[in-house]
This record gives sequence, structure tokens and C-alpha cells, in this order.
Amino acid sequence: MDGKAKTIVWFRRDLRIEDNPALAAAARDGCVFPVFIWCPKEEGQFYPGRVSRWWLKQSLIQLELSLRSLGAKLVLIKAQSTLEALLECIGAAGATKVVYNHLYDPVSLVRDHDIKQKLGELGISVQSYNGELLYEPWEVYGDDGHAFTTFDAFWDKCVHMQNEPASQLPPWRLDLCAGSVDGHSIDELGLEDESEKSSNALLGRGWSPGWSNADKALTEFVENHLCDYSKDRLRVAGNSTSLLSPHLHFGELSVRKVFHLVRMKHLLWSKEGNHDQEESANLFLRAIGLREYSRYLCFNFPFTHERSLLSTLKFFPWHADQSHFKAWRQGRTGYPLVDAGMRELWATGWIHNRIRVIVSSFFVKFLLLPWQWGMKYFWDTLLDADLESDILGWQYISGSLPDGHELERLDSPEVQGFKFDPEGEYVRHWLPELARMPAEWIHHPWDAPISVLKASGVELGLNYPKPIVDIDVARDRLIEAIFTMRGKEATARATNFNGTDEVVFDNSETSEIVGNPKAILKEKLPCPTSSSHDQRVPSLQNSKNVILNRKRPMPAEDKQPLRDNVHNCNHNGATSKTDDDLRSTAESSSTKKQTTSSRTSFSVPQAVSLPLKVKPFPECESSGPVEEEIDTEETSRENRAVGV
Repeated sequence: MDGKAKTIVWFRRDLRIEDNPALAAAARDGCVFPVFIWCPKEEGQFYPGRVSRWWLKQSLIQLELSLRSLGAKLVLIKAQSTLEALLECIGAAGATKVVYNHLYDPVSLVRDHDIKQKLGELGISVQSYNGELLYEPWEVYGDDGHAFTTFDAFWDKCVHMQNEPASQLPPWRLDLCAGSVDGHSIDELGLEDESEKSSNALLGRGWSPGWSNADKALTEFVENHLCDYSKDRLRVAGNSTSLLSPHLHFGELSVRKVFHLVRMKHLLWSKEGNHDQEESANLFLRAIGLREYSRYLCFNFPFTHERSLLSTLKFFPWHADQSHFKAWRQGRTGYPLVDAGMRELWATGWIHNRIRVIVSSFFVKFLLLPWQWGMKYFWDTLLDADLESDILGWQYISGSLPDGHELERLDSPEVQGFKFDPEGEYVRHWLPELARMPAEWIHHPWDAPISVLKASGVELGLNYPKPIVDIDVARDRLIEAIFTMRGKEATARATNFNGTDEVVFDNSETSEIVGNPKAILKEKLPCPTSSSHDQRVPSLQNSKNVILNRKRPMPAEDKQPLRDNVHNCNHNGATSKTDDDLRSTAESSSTKKQTTSSRTSFSVPQAVSLPLKVKPFPECESSGPVEEEIDTEETSRENRAVGV
């Protein structure tokens, strides 16, 4: 035992034994010291919500049992500093190496970079691995060296990559390093308050966290439900999607395993000429691709949890209306499908991907609320809380991405209701006050005859609210906001006519317009941490001759056409001063102190740190989010708004 290498295995969101590269590498080298460190202070504004913490607790319990069956044990530590906790473990075990699997959210990128640098300075070898993605973000760039800013181009590059993602076999046995630290029990971590236990007990009836349960759920889906995925995913009532997203978020499932299993089905059905099932597999593979893309964006643009990727949104006149935000959260907007979705979210911590698209689109387009508020609320309340996927989703819906949902597009919740809940089953389940409404009127009760309302027991404005904003008024307000945005943008361009195009745009400061980024990977200092597997730190440099704010054509289906003259603003002129080589992830905007403010800056209640001061909402419970598979059908590409 004394002659073997001693390695700290730092578990984070890779809570599995199978295909865990960091654990496999440590097991091959010698004895292991597995540890999970819970440091609420370092989570900052993205401290996980109640339901997300419940899942984490259950997953850790199962991981501990699995490690014990292999001859090791999981040390649980609640700390004020992850670095100090790691140093304590290193000293106790006499370890000379720390290994972990990569994370790509802005908070983790900053923390991991700092820890790696400091341990390297102390002579501790640190090696990190890809346990989260098919391909690392720094492996997927265009021929010109630029990062992709559209999903189709990114995914096309991925599927044509020459090297095949390889999985790691699980270890048969683990040798545990001698030594001990003052660990904590699972309850002492504080992942679940006493006041939360009664509510959380209901979650266990519908969900089974843990990596072995995740493997069973994957097998069940691939063998019995994948074949009908292309049809079932459109139903908003019932379990019509894979329900794998929380397992993927916590790393209970290997994305490589998911991808390979589904691709084998795709090849089989393609060979058999079964086009419907082939389409189902293809759609699910693209959903996996969208999850990859969310990490890719966060790595290459580590500010996107706070600011839009495209520059135009800098000038958008958001309405920071707290009363509208409260009505949306409580499911009291007067639009039944939106309200049903928000009430289901509050009650269960879960909503169908299509409903996520509908409620987020309503939030941005009807209420003109800043998308950062909605993203943070999803983070606080969704069971499958995943920051990268939520960033992709909300940026897509708000028109912040080159291939995103057109800002001008206004979808009617009434039309969406009849399309995805034609009989009103979903609405009746979550809005009991509308349970007796006929299907003909259930998605627009404000139009129902008085006799129908009376027979249904519905009193608009009393037991069910009238619409918070009329759709025609919402359309006019959106048009006016777009006019204002483009007018300010044209003025800024004229003012900065002699400026240079920027790579990316910081809409909390004074920069103006952005183009596609060119990512340059920073050179690593030679130290014991170097490895071909190690995580890299991106830096962004300016690129020229790029089409700015390029958007795809607006889809025609379910679209309320806006006035033609919305598009007639002047787009000529060059832009802005050069940003100084966008901060590396070690200087990410997630930790940058906000020193500037503007009329277009906001403060998200409770957590998102942006300049305008807004009182926090006491009703906002801290709970947690990410999403299910994205509908990638050409006729409903707005489904890209909400992650895998």
C-alpha cells in the first residue's frame, strides 16, 4: 500500500462509478481518497434550490453505498473553502495528486482554475478529465479558429469529428488510502432543512435519484420509449419525455453511454428502413447535442449567465415590473396554459420542455421582463437545475443568440394551448377553478359566453384572473420596445462610427456591437498539474469581417406578424471600441464586482447580481432547475430554449 500513488478523487457533479474518468485514473494509479465537498459560500448567487438539493442528497447516499461495495468510502465535508478542505484531505491521506472531472458553468470554471493554480504552486499534481461531454469545448472550432455561435454548425462539426468518444470501464475494486479527516454525515451537510422534509418526501414518489437508478431509467427509455419519442415529446400531459435530465445534470449518467445507446438504435432503425423510429433517435441525439452546446457557449462566453451574447439586447427597454413577475411566478397571468405550467413548477419542481418554452416566451415577449429574472427563477425552482442549459434556453427565447427565437415573434398562449393541450386535460389538472370549462373555451375563458362561465363556476377577476395584458396590447408594446432598441442602437453606431467591431459584447458596460468570437486557449504554466486531459482556460480575441447579429428567418408557424416597419431601422455603420481580450475564466464576470450601471441593467430578485436595485421577493423559494430534451423540429425550433 505504501508504494502506491495516493490520490484525492474530488467528486462534484459526476456522482457515478461507471465511466468516471477521474475515478478510473486514480484507481489505476494506486489507492484513492474519495471526497465530496459542500461549500455553500462558494455557490454564491447560484446556490442550488430546495428540490435540487434534495436530489443531490439522495444521489450522494447511493454513491456512498456503491463506493463501500468496492472497498472505499466517500468522505463528506462541509467547508467554508474548497481549497482548504482539499488541503486537509491531502495532508490526512499523504496524497500527492488530486483528480476531478471538468465542469463548465461560470462559477466552477473560476473556482477550478484558482484551485488548480494554487495546488500546483504547492507542488501537488492536479489532473482533470472529461466526464461530462462527448467533446471538450476547446476541441470544436471552425476551420478559421472561431468558436461556433449557431447550434447547427456546432453539431455538424461534432458529428463529423474523427475521434470517437471513449468510455471508461468501472473499477472492480478500490484501494482506500489510509488517513482520516473530520467529515460530516449526510444530514450534517445541511442539504435539506427540517422544514423542507415534508415537501421533499413527495418527490421520492415520482423520482429515484442515484447512478444505478439512472442506469435503469436509461435502459427503460431506450428499449421501450425511444421509438415513440418523436410523437410523445409533443404531449404536455404525463411523462412524455425521457426524464433523464436530472440524472445527467448530477453526472449519474455518462453522456457517452447515452449517446452510444441511442446511436446504435438509430443505426439499427435506419438499416431496417423504419423512418419514424429513426427520426425519434435522431431528435434525441440532437437533444444531447444541445446539452453539449450549452456547455460550449458557457466555456467560450463565460459571461452569458448575466449578459446577452448578441449586442442588440443592450438597448432593449425591459420592464422591471415586480407585480408582473409575481403574477407569472404564482400562475395568475390569466392565460390558462401559462398559469398551469407555473403552478405545476411550484408544486412539483418539474414542467415539460414545451411548457418551459411557452412560459418563458410569455415572460419575455408579453411581460417584457428581463430574461435574467426568469433564468434565475428556473434555477431556484426546477428539479433538474442546470445553469448551462438554462442560459442557452433563456438566451434563445430572448433573441440573444444568432439562431435564437426572433425577438419580433409573439406566440399566442391560446394557439399554443389548442396545439399542445387540445382537450384541456393539462390545464384542468393544474387549474381546478377551470376544471368544468369546455375544451372549446378553456384556453381563452375571457371570450366565453357568460352562460358558459356561470355553468363552469368561473368568475373572471374573482376566482380566476383576467388576462394580465391583452395580446394586442402586448404586441404593440413589443413593437414599441423594438423600435426603441433599434433607435438607440443606430444612435450608438453613429456615435461610435470610427470604432472597431468587437468579439463579444458586455451589456453591463459601455461596449456596443459584437461579432463571432475567436477563441484562443491560454498557454498553461509548466507545473505538476499539466496533462493532456486537463481543462483549458479560454480567452477571446477580436475577429473582423464577421456578420454582426446574424439571425435566421423568422418561422411562420404560430407567429403573430408584427408591423413591417419594425425592420426598417438603419443598420449601417461600424461599431464600438475594442474590448481588452475578454476576461479569462479566472476573471469571469461571475465574480467580477459590478462597478457600472445603466438604464438597461437590472437586478434579479434574490440572486442575480446586476446593477439596478430591486427589492427581493419573499415568495421566491430557493429551489432548483435545467431542462428536458429540446424539440428540434424545424416548425417548432423555439424548443431549443430549454436544454436537454
